[in-house]
Amino acid sequence: MILATVLGMAVLVFCNRYLFLEPRLPLRLGRNLRTFLEFAVPGMLTAICGPILFSGERTLAATLVDPYLLAALTAVGLMLWTRRVLTTVILSMGVFYLLRWLL
Repeated sequence: MILATVLGMAVLVFCNRYLFLEPRLPLRLGRNLRTFLEFAVPGMLTAICGPILFSGERTLAATLVDPYLLAALTAVGLMLWTRRVLTTVILSMGVFYLLRWLL
């Protein structure tokens, strides 16, 4: 059952992406919709990373020497500086694992 769910989700994601990436299809998004979709990825990443930083009983669980918080701040800074997603992910993961090893 789990394998069927994973395969079904893979097919769903592929079909969803194919509609927007295939240049021969007549589907085009308007400017307003494209602008709206630019906020989807930061919103999704915030929803994933927020509970890690703000875990606990309604308090900020991160301290100033927390590897999660420092790596998140590094990722934000790198993204603003480089504007490259892959570079940001690789370097911030490296910072996270280095800080986890040192602290």
